[in-house]
Amino acid sequence: MSGEVDDAETTDVLVVGSGIAGCSAALSAAREGAEVVLATKATRPENASTHWAQGGIAVTRDDPESLHADVLTASANTADPDAVDVLVENANDAIEDVLIDTLGVAFDTDGEGFDYGREAAHSEERILHVDASTGQYVLGPFLSHLDDHPRVTIREDTAALSLVTYEGRVHGAVLEREGELGSVFAGATILATGGIGALYGHSTNPPSATGDGIAMAALAGAKTADMAYVQFHPTAFAGDGAEHRSANGRVVRNTVPQTVRAGEAREKTATPRDDTFLVSEAVRGEGAVLRNADGERFMCDAHPDAELAPRDVVARAVQRERERTGEVRLDTTPLDFAGTFPDLAAKCDERGVPHDSIPVAPSEHFLCGGIDADDRGRTSLDRLFAVGECARTGVHGANRLASTSLLEGLVWGLRAGETAANVETGPEPVETPDLLNSDPALPAGFARDKFTRLRTVMDECVGLSRTPADLRRATAMLRRLKGEVDAYARTRTARDLYELRNASVVSLLIARDALDAESVGCHHVEELRAD
Repeated sequence: MSGEVDDAETTDVLVVGSGIAGCSAALSAAREGAEVVLATKATRPENASTHWAQGGIAVTRDDPESLHADVLTASANTADPDAVDVLVENANDAIEDVLIDTLGVAFDTDGEGFDYGREAAHSEERILHVDASTGQYVLGPFLSHLDDHPRVTIREDTAALSLVTYEGRVHGAVLEREGELGSVFAGATILATGGIGALYGHSTNPPSATGDGIAMAALAGAKTADMAYVQFHPTAFAGDGAEHRSANGRVVRNTVPQTVRAGEAREKTATPRDDTFLVSEAVRGEGAVLRNADGERFMCDAHPDAELAPRDVVARAVQRERERTGEVRLDTTPLDFAGTFPDLAAKCDERGVPHDSIPVAPSEHFLCGGIDADDRGRTSLDRLFAVGECARTGVHGANRLASTSLLEGLVWGLRAGETAANVETGPEPVETPDLLNSDPALPAGFARDKFTRLRTVMDECVGLSRTPADLRRATAMLRRLKGEVDAYARTRTARDLYELRNASVVSLLIARDALDAESVGCHHVEELRAD
């Protein structure tokens, strides 16, 4: 692509990403009178992480201090108290304004009012939900609302490949759709690209979660923070009955199957995985318990809050019992599982899994770090904002409290959109980066094979528990892999290659930060294990 800008598009605000954070930012900016372009790789709601959110969205009810305390406790007191203040103080108003009054989301009720649920590390029932599929009931109406908004233009199946920068300011992005490239220049650019699940073999994220926003921002010079803190959800459905042997020789059954590989045929990467699914913490909030292969309940010995301990604690306990006894199952006999969670019951039925004994395993779920952003989503680069999972706002610290991701995306999206719409100057076309496509196309399967190598490193060395030696090996291997990918990306422009580049950049950021970060929360370093 040449540096010419004659045919480039301009807009007041460019939003990249279509989950709850991106949609909230677009809505807020449009409410301020800004013209908004929302570019998203997604071609349907289920390609965004928000669609996959199950449990719900936390509210303060009448006790904001309690939610504030729970967020800090779950983070092992590493969250930024000021950021948590922003979350708590804006929670109820944002939910009422956008989700209830504007979108009309029909949260579950109990006959007297909202049916508030409880999840791990929450001290009380405060989760608004729609069955165990809250995300899809939020995102579908949100996208429909923006589709009808006169100041919002949605560009589906459109990937951002590179930010356009000049003298420390971000002026927009280079976009790709169906192999065609073009630039959008904006007065402000908001990244809301979601998570990093595609970097791991086992993830609850959609397969399109390749860390694009974080990589583009980092390559442009934006600061990142807390990249070591990758949260693993303790109870993903453990899969297809496959077996492997743990370190002590025990057979571990029901391992979570591999995700669809980013970089495979586009129709595959756009299709949700049907082999695994998240079993919401709300199920444990209703009384379900975890049992090992010997039928023993083990969480009472692991933490005073048992199954409702913070996610990092439960995930490591589940993994230990899987390695020690062979498997872990979620016992739902204490509750009416099918009646309370019909969507999850249907998923079990589709796979022939008994409702009362669901095999589970930890799975990559959420990045607590990301692009360093302030209380308005502003990053270290002028006119660049970041919201949602790709941003590090300080709310989550080293471990995220359940059902706060949708809330953070909503609150920060609204605040960033408002601020971005009111920047002092509008779009300023500048010379764009030369994205070359001069060399022959890469062999079929090139990106897939490199992704397999990357995921192997992340799973083996930068997973749920880590050692200094593993992290050093990972850093060296990922540095070599990134060098190889960079060499190909300099003369070829293709979405799957740029997704692989983004994944290699973010993987290296995680591994490097993990070498120096404190072992706390979801970054667990086993110092005593032999190198």
